[in-house]
This record gives sequence, C-alpha cells and structure tokens, in this order.
Amino acid sequence: MPAAALGTAEWYRHFGTVDAPGSSPCYADWSLHIADDPELIARIDQWPYNKRQPLLMLAAARFLGAKVSPYPEFRAFLDEHWAEVSRTVMSRATQTNEVGRCATLLPSLAAIAAAEGRPLALIEVGASAGLALFPDRYSYEFDDGVTVTRLGPGGCRERRGPDVSGGPPVGSDGLPEPPVLRCRTAGPVPLPVSLPEVVWRAGIDLNPLDVRNPDDVAWLEALIWPEQEFRRERLRRAIAVAREHPPLLVAGDLNEQLLPLAGQAPADAALVVFHSAVMGYVSTDGRARFRAAIQGLTHDRGCHWLSNEGETVIIQEDGSAVVPEMDPGRLRGNFLLLHNGQPVAITGPHGQSLDWL
Repeated sequence: MPAAALGTAEWYRHFGTVDAPGSSPCYADWSLHIADDPELIARIDQWPYNKRQPLLMLAAARFLGAKVSPYPEFRAFLDEHWAEVSRTVMSRATQTNEVGRCATLLPSLAAIAAAEGRPLALIEVGASAGLALFPDRYSYEFDDGVTVTRLGPGGCRERRGPDVSGGPPVGSDGLPEPPVLRCRTAGPVPLPVSLPEVVWRAGIDLNPLDVRNPDDVAWLEALIWPEQEFRRERLRRAIAVAREHPPLLVAGDLNEQLLPLAGQAPADAALVVFHSAVMGYVSTDGRARFRAAIQGLTHDRGCHWLSNEGETVIIQEDGSAVVPEMDPGRLRGNFLLLHNGQPVAITGPHGQSLDWL
C-alpha cells in the first residue's frame, strides 16, 4: 500500500499494524493511538505530506527526549514540546543508516567481485552517513538454524548448533571491535568464504550526515526504534569504523549526482550502485529517470545495480508486480532484493533475515 495513497491516520495505523509489530511494541502502540487521536492527526496534517511519516515524527520526539512510556505520557510530552517537535520534523529527514543491511547485501557483493575477478567500487544512493559503504570492514554471523557461519576479515568459519555467542569482542587496545552483523538465512544463500575487497566508496544524499558531528550522530541514534538496543550498539561501532576513514559523500539529488560520481570511480574496479529503503521517497518520474541512468551505466561501464526496497515501490514500469507469482503476504513488512532488476532474495528491513529465492 503506497504511503501516498494513505491519509495520515491510515498511514499511522498501517505503521502500527504492519511495520512496527515485532520490532517495537512501543512504536506500534503509539502509532495506533495516534491514528485514533483526531486532534493530534490534525496537527500533523499541518506539515507537508512528506513530513507526516510516522518514523520521522516519532524519531523527532525521541531526539528531544521522549522516553518509552504508555501513550498518555507520550501524548503529554508531545503537548509540552510540540513546537520543538515541529521544528525538528521540518529540519530533519528519515535517514536511518541501518548497517545491518550489509548482511543481506554481502552475498551479492561477494558474488559480483568473484564473477568480475576485480575489487569493488561502491556507490550508495541515499547514503545518510555512509555506514553501509563499509561491508568489507564488518563481521557477520549467518544462521540457517543448523549452522552458524561466521565471516570477517580473517576469513570464514562454521559452527554447528544454535548460536550462543555473546556480543562483539573487544580489541587488545580496549577499544570496541567493528560490529558483528547477525542474520537468519533460508534457502540456498551463496555465502562467500571471504569478504570482497572494496577499493573505493562514495554516497549520495540530499543531506549527508557527518559521523564527526555530535548532532548528526544523536539523530542517527534517535532513528533507532525503542527496545532495539542491539541496533544502537552496532550503530555506534559502525560509526567508529567510519570515523577512521570517512567516505566521500555528495549532497544533492540522486539523478543529478549519480553519473558524475560514477565517473570518479576507478576504471579497474567493478562498479556497484546500491540502495535500501530509498525509492519510497522518490517520485515515479524520478524512479524512471534513475532506472534509465542505471541502464546507461550498465551499458557503458558494466555497472551492477542492487535494489533493496519495500513492496510498495518494487513495481515494473508497466505497474505490474516484480514477482507476480509470489504470495503478497511473503513480502509484507519485508524488502525485496534485486540484482540488475532480477529478484534474488526477500530481506528483513533491518538486515535481520535473508530468504534466498
């Protein structure tokens, strides 16, 4: 159900019944109460349409100090801080930099590097702070229910039996190691034996966030849903990685910046353009222009395109579903990963699962 087709109350109800349950009981509860709160809906309706989205409003409140609480307490917080919430909503955007999605992209990235026989040059569209541009710097645990496959800079290891490991290790210098990204798998996932080499990385965003800016880091943390402390912890570890060598981030519209940025990628690397949860914020015309640009890069440069998006935007140019034979319920609340326009997997929106087709 495209967000643009929903009224504000329905939008919050959809978020509270489809997106939030299973991830944040707090956000599910708040969203359903907001949907049934005409006075608050009337206030939200005073914002431009693209600013009314549930996650943006809820993150703004959390950014300003709203605690996990029953709805009446949250409603009282909104009443007291509404002017500040409105200013934050108008000045910020939903730029969740979910590093966990690297786990669902990694098998495809490694397969591309292996097929090309070359290292990778990465461009992320909608990069936020660029944390997803470091798939070669993180560690991974893929669990199919029988075997846990661990993958990191040291290579690949497997262990039989359920995962009983603790948190990521601490280095000998006492500093945290990079995050360990854990992902449940199903189907014949082509897990690599080593991480792909990345020799160049860059991103595009309307308003790139800076991992060295405390306010930007606080906003990234506010975008993490309540009750998901593990996501907040791995975000902090990923930020520490990015601070060592901040990626090249370009501010601007994706359709204006993509081709010039791609021209900067080293010619001896395999170019991969990827995005996750971005196309829902791009107009239908903008998506068509982006597809045309990608097709041009594919023809001229041999570019690979990885699209990891929700069911509301993964439609063909003629309006048909990407996977017409698939049960819509299988995609509900999940993303579909496509490689050069061909479906390869159903993925959890936070990188928590990878179901290979």
